[in-house]
Amino acid sequence: QVQLVESGGGLVQAGGSLRLSCAASGRTFSGYAMGWFRQAPGKEREFVGGISSGGSITDYADSVKGRFTTSRDNAKNTGYLQMNSLKPEDTAVYYCAVTRLLARLRGGSVDYWGQGTQVTVSS
Repeated sequence: QVQLVESGGGLVQAGGSLRLSCAASGRTFSGYAMGWFRQAPGKEREFVGGISSGGSITDYADSVKGRFTTSRDNAKNTGYLQMNSLKPEDTAVYYCAVTRLLARLRGGSVDYWGQGTQVTVSS
């Protein structure tokens, strides 16, 4: 089992930046690809970005490409989502998740989820 705890959410003005963290404990974090998802009120949860277990491959949703960057530090069992040029439509609860294969993330096929952290972008 892997426990995931997100942090770093908050309120930011449009155009601003936030960095989310995802701290993992339990099974070996480095053995899993990690992804970020978000869910806005009244909408389904959607894939935001993902990173392979070793950190060499990343994948992003078109809506965040060029603005968001995901990274990880396996020595610290922590993943990150750097969010720049934030827009009001980025407002959502953001979740981190892990799975064995990066390719599974886009479809939401996840082994473990975090509890989520709220990001609110004001206009």
